Amino acid sequence: MKQVIKKYYKLVIGYIFIVLGILGLFLPFLQGILFLAIGAMILSKESPTFHKLKEKIKAKYPKLYHSLRSRIKKTEKQGKSE
Repeated sequence: MKQVIKKYYKLVIGYIFIVLGILGLFLPFLQGILFLAIGAMILSKESPTFHKLKEKIKAKYPKLYHSLRSRIKKTEKQGKSE
């Protein structure tokens, strides 16, 4: 049961970041690309479409991929310690 809740939690959080990213493309005070990238990285574990996108980014832009991955791991560790 906890795994199902965790999966839906990740989906909701990932899609929230995607929506913020889309808004950020049009609003100057939001970092749209950053939110889109974070949302895609979160969703890559649950969605095959985003997993394929992650693999393409990983192959084409390895520095960007590793930078985003390290930032996500840091936030996951902070969330677990609270």
